[in-house]
Amino acid sequence: MRNAVRLDYPVVPAIRSLLELCDEVVVNVGQSDDGTRELVAGIGDPRVRVLDTVWDASRGGRTLAVETDRALAACRGAWAVYIQADEVLHETGAALLLDKLRAWGDDPRLEGLLVDYRHFYGDVDTLVTNRHWYRREVRVVRVGPEVRSFGDAQGFRVGVEARRVRARPSGAQMFHYGWARRAGALAGKRAAFQDLFTEHAGGAPADPPQLDWTPGLHPFRQSHPRAALDWVAERRGGGPGIGPRELRARDLRYYLSDWIERLTGVRVFEYRNYVPG
Repeated sequence: MRNAVRLDYPVVPAIRSLLELCDEVVVNVGQSDDGTRELVAGIGDPRVRVLDTVWDASRGGRTLAVETDRALAACRGAWAVYIQADEVLHETGAALLLDKLRAWGDDPRLEGLLVDYRHFYGDVDTLVTNRHWYRREVRVVRVGPEVRSFGDAQGFRVGVEARRVRARPSGAQMFHYGWARRAGALAGKRAAFQDLFTEHAGGAPADPPQLDWTPGLHPFRQSHPRAALDWVAERRGGGPGIGPRELRARDLRYYLSDWIERLTGVRVFEYRNYVPG
């Protein structure tokens, strides 16, 4: 994470959600000017270990993978749980991941565990579920020299050939709030990270910077992670919002994919960083 205060990342909830699972939490804090380092240190848990780093943005989107690998290399356990600054692990998932590692952790064929995603869009009470948004991703990996962060750090690959991780589903849920933060912070994110990677959603900044309407929006009426409850409550009504509904030819693929998935249970053309393990 870098400048997480100004960009309104749920950094403290993210870290606290891992403390229900991990023996140690390694936090890569890029050089910031908004008190991010102090915020993380203020958690006050001896299991939180900060890596003070200076990021080289000349690598573009690859910068995020390089910094992820730096944190991964500092992990001292047999397994590592990866979380980004805008994600929070639900507490029920912490128990599920522990159970799966106890059951499968000694199986050499297994290299990772999958978590299911809940992507929030426009505000903390709206989910987006079309095929553009990944349903699950590798968030637990076996620690070793072969496993490395891939692309712009969405997932992982193995070895010099960048083979997909052999992974199994865990049933754990990760809540992704990257597109539900305060409107001003989201506009700031676009400006601050435009030299790192191309954003894959949302329209041009406006006043306020509304996100483009997209298929697959649903109200969320379940419980947010316990670690994020205060953060969520403080942001209700403060998200960027969503623009008016549009009918666009390019969205037909999402409607078709959704129809096939409801009919067959298969999400066609789904991008995956993993294979069954």
